[in-house]
Amino acid sequence: MRASRLLSILLILQLRGRQTAQTLADEFEVSVRTIYRDIDHLSAAGVPVYADRGRNGGFDLLDGYKTKLTGFTSSEAESLFLAGLPGAAQDLGFSEALIGAKLKLLAALPPESRESAERVGTRFHLDPVGWYRSSEAADLLPAVADAVWTARKIAVRYERWDGEVERVLEPLGLVMKAGVWYLVASVAGTPRTYRLSNIKSLTPGEPFDRIKAFDLAAYWTQQRDRFEEGLVQGEATLRVTPKGLERLAVLSAAVGDAAKASAGAPDAEGRMQVVIPIETVENAMTQLFRLGPEIEVLSPPELRTAMAVRARALAALYA
Repeated sequence: MRASRLLSILLILQLRGRQTAQTLADEFEVSVRTIYRDIDHLSAAGVPVYADRGRNGGFDLLDGYKTKLTGFTSSEAESLFLAGLPGAAQDLGFSEALIGAKLKLLAALPPESRESAERVGTRFHLDPVGWYRSSEAADLLPAVADAVWTARKIAVRYERWDGEVERVLEPLGLVMKAGVWYLVASVAGTPRTYRLSNIKSLTPGEPFDRIKAFDLAAYWTQQRDRFEEGLVQGEATLRVTPKGLERLAVLSAAVGDAAKASAGAPDAEGRMQVVIPIETVENAMTQLFRLGPEIEVLSPPELRTAMAVRARALAALYA
């Protein structure tokens, strides 16, 4: 445990520069006295670490000192081999870089860790695209990624539901969701989300000052939750068979969970009454029709009517 912490302290000092004893103690959840002992051990091992006293003091490494020790454990190396999404790297133009990085990592690892890391690549594969779907074409992705990386504005022609518009965007980040790439960009200081496949043309522009406090992961989580909440426009009450109750989860995890949480006692026919969230009546009718006679819509009346109209039309077609 101490050896791992000593190595971590060394790498933190190398990457972040001067650190106070309290900062390091908080980082590793140990006492300040333990940190002082760890620093003494590093010094005794020949690491040129020194302490500055005073308000701005702390521990630092001698200028120019770099350790060549990576400190990769087997599990850390395995996680790096598992973390790279080949499809995403290829879309971004980084597939060769990813291969090169993995080769260099393998070359730097001891034999036992090398064998373990290689085994991950032969036994685990990540495919982020849903069944019966393909990832969208993203021809402009490398150019957009370059603009994100270099903090340069881009003038785009963007296709919306009501037609094409022209915008000057300040790219903040890229997100892949279920095989679809999205660009998060600032317009007049406000972050917005753009589907990358809807960008029809792009012209690089001048540099801009990126919003330093912007947190891409936090923004995306907030927007995703808001979007999912906005989809729900009402509820539907159903009578379902036990098989129908199980199959509701196919529509979505939220629908399946809501059905099971609200399921009442079986009636004389073995059916249970459940309540599920729905979007529009048209969407709910299309989704629920997939379950056939395993479900019966009780309410809202317009959804029950839509189901009956669809059922009569289908019966007439096959009469």
